[in-house]
Amino acid sequence: MAGALDRHGWSASKLWNVANYYARQQWDETGEIPDENELKRELKTYPKYKGLHSQSSQKVLEELSEAFSSWFGSDDNRDNPPGYRKTNYYDEDGNRVHEEHPRSTVTWKQKGIRHDTKHEKIRLGKGKNHKDGHDFILCEYQAPPEVELENIQQVRAVWCRSKQRWELHVVCKEEIAVESPGEKTAGVDLGICNPAAVAFPDDAVLYPGNTLREDKHYFQREEYQTEGPHGPSQMAQWAREKLSRRKDHFLHALSKDIVERCVAHDVGTLVVGDPSGVDDDDWGRHGNKRLDNWAYKRLMNLIDYKARERGIEVEMPDERGTSSSCSVCGNEDDDSRVERGLWKCGRCGVVAHGDVNGADNIRQKTLPVTPPLGDSGNGCLAQPRVIHFSRTRGFQPRAPAE
Repeated sequence: MAGALDRHGWSASKLWNVANYYARQQWDETGEIPDENELKRELKTYPKYKGLHSQSSQKVLEELSEAFSSWFGSDDNRDNPPGYRKTNYYDEDGNRVHEEHPRSTVTWKQKGIRHDTKHEKIRLGKGKNHKDGHDFILCEYQAPPEVELENIQQVRAVWCRSKQRWELHVVCKEEIAVESPGEKTAGVDLGICNPAAVAFPDDAVLYPGNTLREDKHYFQREEYQTEGPHGPSQMAQWAREKLSRRKDHFLHALSKDIVERCVAHDVGTLVVGDPSGVDDDDWGRHGNKRLDNWAYKRLMNLIDYKARERGIEVEMPDERGTSSSCSVCGNEDDDSRVERGLWKCGRCGVVAHGDVNGADNIRQKTLPVTPPLGDSGNGCLAQPRVIHFSRTRGFQPRAPAE
């Protein structure tokens, strides 16, 4: 099995490189980047396309198209287009000796998967060029007793460099019947400095992004930005991958903590403000750079599926206007935000944390009546509980000052 997966992983890398070369040629000639449909039309007859199951090849081209779109839409001139998946080796004089292709992740969709539930085996369709008398790669699995694999939607073969082995990630579709934790409503305001602020009917919590900023500062130090004529160094590549993994872990932990607190507060409806559109404006060089690194869509998706798993309905209305309105009296005033974290209403005089005020306005968007958040003048709206992130203990309330 490992040998067959190796061949498919190398074919995926080579297909990526050929498609990348074609896309760059089109960019030079026409000034436009081909979309995934054009890539599929142009490369479907290429030998490496036939090295994978057709849907697996399509997935490689879809990922490349998405990577080009992300680069093309970035305002940071330090960003580079998607690179080639290969490692070059040079002699002392700088001459290339040889190159090696890494094992890329290979994705099989439903048409390329056959599941033998009786014998606990998964058959993954081979590419035409790698069939050698067998139409599939036979993979045996041993699932834990509490896990039942059925309704498989996708299988991803991922090469684990640290363990030097292939791992199969199986995605199944399962209908989960759960009861709603309660009838209360909570609101979530997403931000850059504070990734999330959550307003409950009688409580509020704030999640600072200190850890994310520290990681970004550390892993983007000068010694990690080493690039030469042959691309980023191994140290630079390691730093980028490490930063990506840490950010992903933070977002997973954050979304989980938000949902768990909603369950504890008997929340049945979670309203997450959608900030889409804010990145359409020009916020200056520094502001645009921070927006480019703001993974709010990723966080919204994580909160959505984790909440629905616990029986919580999720709504995502437009958040516009929630930062400039008083959640107590409804007065709108763009000048009420005195400082980054301080919001003071010019009509009723309430003092609040700016992000929590926005979160409570979002909470009230779906309510038939709009009662304010608790004792808002002197309570949780003004002084929310701050939840800090620790890589060893997860999210924990900030220790009180002694």
